[in-house]
Amino acid sequence: MMSRPRFLATLALLPVLAPPAARDASEVRASYTKHEYEIPMRDGKRLFTAVYVPKDASRTYPILLNRTPYGVRPYGVDRYREELGPSSLFRKDGFIFAYQDVRGRFMSEGEWREMTPQVAGKRGASDVDESTDAWDTIDWLVKNVRSNGRVGVWGISYPGFYAAASLVDSHPALKAVSPQAPVADLYMGDDAFHNGAFYLAANFGFYATFFSREGGPRPPEEPFDYGTPDGYDYFLKMGPLAGFAQRMGRDNPLFRANLEHTTYDEFWKSRALPPHLQAVRPAVLTVGGWYDAEDPTGPLSVYRAIESTSPGIFNALVMGPWCHGCWADGDGDRLGNLAFATKTAAFYRETVEFPFFAHYLKGAALPTLPEALVFQTGTNEWRRFETWPPASAAKRTLHFVAGGRLSFDPPTEAGEAFDEYLSDPSRPVPFLGSPAPAMPSDYMTEDQRFAATRPDVLVYETEPLPADVSVAGPIAVTLRVSTSGTDSDFVVKLVDAYPGTYPEPPKPEGTGERAKAVPMGGYQQLVRGEPFRGKFRRSFEKPEPFEPGKPETIAFSMPDVCHTFRKGHRIMVHVQSSWFPLVDRNPQTFVDIPSAAPADFRKATERIYRSPSSLTLLVEGGAR
Repeated sequence: MMSRPRFLATLALLPVLAPPAARDASEVRASYTKHEYEIPMRDGKRLFTAVYVPKDASRTYPILLNRTPYGVRPYGVDRYREELGPSSLFRKDGFIFAYQDVRGRFMSEGEWREMTPQVAGKRGASDVDESTDAWDTIDWLVKNVRSNGRVGVWGISYPGFYAAASLVDSHPALKAVSPQAPVADLYMGDDAFHNGAFYLAANFGFYATFFSREGGPRPPEEPFDYGTPDGYDYFLKMGPLAGFAQRMGRDNPLFRANLEHTTYDEFWKSRALPPHLQAVRPAVLTVGGWYDAEDPTGPLSVYRAIESTSPGIFNALVMGPWCHGCWADGDGDRLGNLAFATKTAAFYRETVEFPFFAHYLKGAALPTLPEALVFQTGTNEWRRFETWPPASAAKRTLHFVAGGRLSFDPPTEAGEAFDEYLSDPSRPVPFLGSPAPAMPSDYMTEDQRFAATRPDVLVYETEPLPADVSVAGPIAVTLRVSTSGTDSDFVVKLVDAYPGTYPEPPKPEGTGERAKAVPMGGYQQLVRGEPFRGKFRRSFEKPEPFEPGKPETIAFSMPDVCHTFRKGHRIMVHVQSSWFPLVDRNPQTFVDIPSAAPADFRKATERIYRSPSSLTLLVEGGAR
């Protein structure tokens, strides 16, 4: 839940981006008049909404709505936002912009709930959720604000969830929706848990500043002071999770929910949005980033849910080489140590996002957009596909082989041959090679050479590739494992190992970007990484202990990628049992981890049996 689509709350963790150009509200004030309304919902609660209407009344305009839990500041009809809409293109072209404090946040009445559960079979005015609040808001706006009768909704991160929720039983005036980096299921890969493993650094950093409603407008929360740049040391000294809430300065029930619901119980299931995305009527443009550290699976699951239940509508997916929300500002030509040689974010805003809304809300011509517009890293080019994953992608399996090798050829060795390492919870494998207080937004591009040298990390790699290998889609992981403990995590990382002769790209100019002096020759680029908490190998609802020394099979899927391993590179896989403090420490004993005592944390010998351990990739071979 760390980032619970909290795009604004993560800006302090985006050192890789140049700060946006200084702005003031003069251009907005010159062209728009601001109004503030308390819009009634069907249960009588009122939601605070700021509406900006173009001063030019010679024509009518569509409405663009953004619903957020982060506040629609600045408050007061004489105080204006510095920019309107998803980008400046919208303000200049003319739209009515509505910003709303969602139920129970800031100036809006009612009770706020984390990822508000959808109410099935609504029967009366008291049955409210985010889809009904969106419906009631849109209904009031089209009846009380002069417009052309068409409404669009967009939002990044948590507002992306609210945008997606507006699609459920949508209002007839709602014509276009763009959920961007939306959280879809907090437990199954978004923010809070990944395959049962708790994302500690992300969630702690978020909930240290995000608390339940206290009423009224408030200034932005100050970033949490860790007192050190070394988050690894900070979290390690905090000990078991039970004492973490006190470190926040006061108890936070939102954070505590993560410690009280460590399985996929009804608390989490009721908050999963994709099962409710059925018979969707508006056009949908779902947007995400391949390097989104906070919501990597939300966009994919929202897109897939709509695609499977709502045939015949415009339902497109855009995935770029971006961190969380990084398409909204800046050029998008680099992230961390990676340079993409093209201004990906500017391209998206100008040729995809703005034309999408202009077409469905104003009737402007719509450029030909494919079903899936995705940026292929490695070759650094946009690819257009009519299905996602592409129909031309075929399964190819990479097998673990003796001597730390990976091969597309099945292994020939007989028996249960294995590789092993000692996992020590008191000395977990870090997820970064340099200090950082929390979770940097660009960690998914990080050089993994620091991890490859540790004795508690197994490394498998191919020979230098004789030709490009382009992977497009999810990655299926199969591990045959055993542990001397009764529970363990298994982290799998897919890595692009550059040749030693790889040329150095130009360093970023100016002082606004983090220019790291990292040699790119031999770089080990993280392409995708996911943990799996072993006790959930049969069920996320009912965890089971391991029998020490008994081999067991773990199978799971890592989020989609679109990446080309270039000729001369190597495909590499890391396997380890900790990824700290990104993921909380597994004591390696079968206990309730949040309440584990120091004595529960024990060393364990982990074995990876080379057969049938493997990664199955979707290798794309179609025409460009």
